[in-house]
Amino acid sequence: MTHPMDLPIGAYVVDTRNGRVGRVMGYEGPYVQLRPYGGGREWDCAPEAIRTATSAERLRAATAYANARSRGEVP
Repeated sequence: MTHPMDLPIGAYVVDTRNGRVGRVMGYEGPYVQLRPYGGGREWDCAPEAIRTATSAERLRAATAYANARSRGEVP
């Protein structure tokens, strides 16, 4: 597996602490900054707690976002 700090900005990863799919937005100190699929508030994650998201995980996150948007829960 690629070392988390080698992941490019924009890569989709899974925070293994809670299963959330996020997009790599940057690196701040020892942490990787992630943003949820579709946007939202960033969170910091330790590099050892992330892994590359599978296609199925990315699709699940995209579907959840589309459903939330259709219900008016997100802009």
